[in-house]
Amino acid sequence: MAEVKKIAVIAGDGIGPEVVAEAEKILKRTEELYGYSFETEHVLFGGIAIDEKGTPLPEDTLKVCKSADAVLLGAVGGPKWDSNPKELRPETGLLGIRKELGLFSNLRPAVIFDCLKDASTLKPEVLEGTDLMVVRELTGGIYFGEKFRREGEGGQEAVDTCVYNVQEVERIVRQAFEIAQKRRKKLASVDKANVLETSRLWREVVNRVAPEYPDVELEHVLVDNCAMQLLRRPSSFDVIVTENMFGDILSDEAAMLTGSIGMLASASLGEGSFGLYEPVHGSAPDIAGQGLANPIATILSVALMFRLTFGYDKAADAIEKAVAEVLDAGHRTADIAVDKSQALSTSEMGDLIAAAMK
Repeated sequence: MAEVKKIAVIAGDGIGPEVVAEAEKILKRTEELYGYSFETEHVLFGGIAIDEKGTPLPEDTLKVCKSADAVLLGAVGGPKWDSNPKELRPETGLLGIRKELGLFSNLRPAVIFDCLKDASTLKPEVLEGTDLMVVRELTGGIYFGEKFRREGEGGQEAVDTCVYNVQEVERIVRQAFEIAQKRRKKLASVDKANVLETSRLWREVVNRVAPEYPDVELEHVLVDNCAMQLLRRPSSFDVIVTENMFGDILSDEAAMLTGSIGMLASASLGEGSFGLYEPVHGSAPDIAGQGLANPIATILSVALMFRLTFGYDKAADAIEKAVAEVLDAGHRTADIAVDKSQALSTSEMGDLIAAAMK
């Protein structure tokens, strides 16, 4: 009998519960096909946790996540909580859970499905062959540095401090090199070393580590140039590794190459095999409860979980192939449909993908 894998499930806010429900269908289908066994426990996090528990990251939620093998997250946040003080905002919960779970890297694949090339704003010939992975450092940099305000000559000043140490840079860079070794063996390290001291340290560490991975071709790319090249020659990138804020921006740019942010999965990893898996898209409260959300990103996040945390490569392949088969057959949710009247609902798309798994 297969070992029981514990998954903490955070449906979250907005469309989160809808897309997570479809991902859970995939878990059940995988149990049927491969004999795996999953034990899921639902916990509150984000806006709904603020409303019900008075905090975006309740202690009992954190406890369940720490005892699990992996976490599946839908989406959090929304305008309802935008005017809250910092400690009562869903985004604060996200930063907190990453820190508490030791999740120092965020992996975002951006893959072009041939049948969806027309959904992108870029020409199909520019997109041809695009299959890249952004590896973003997740717990350092300007998001976590000291923040304060002070009086200056021109009035009040705001200060955000960007700090990185050698250990933080080295662990994310090593992970990126190892990922590149399993792909096309190309790594682009993105920084702003012509201006920023943190970037100069970053580049020094990358150059020191690089000789340990002689089979990986390394290039250094300034962040502004990388942003341009992602639009000009996206297929030339294999793995991109960069610091927290640059990664936040570039991974969203890479996401839009595919034509819909509703198509892309992500993984946040720490030491060992533990990971938190979530779609790249947000909570989209404007369409919540209407069955309009695209569940594919969340379903592909399950495939990432199988591949990176559980080592269930065959099941991950089956999910990815099922998604491709359903899309190739012309099935679409509203966000990627040309004819909106023919669009599938969230649950209909989930049902088709589960049925296509072999």
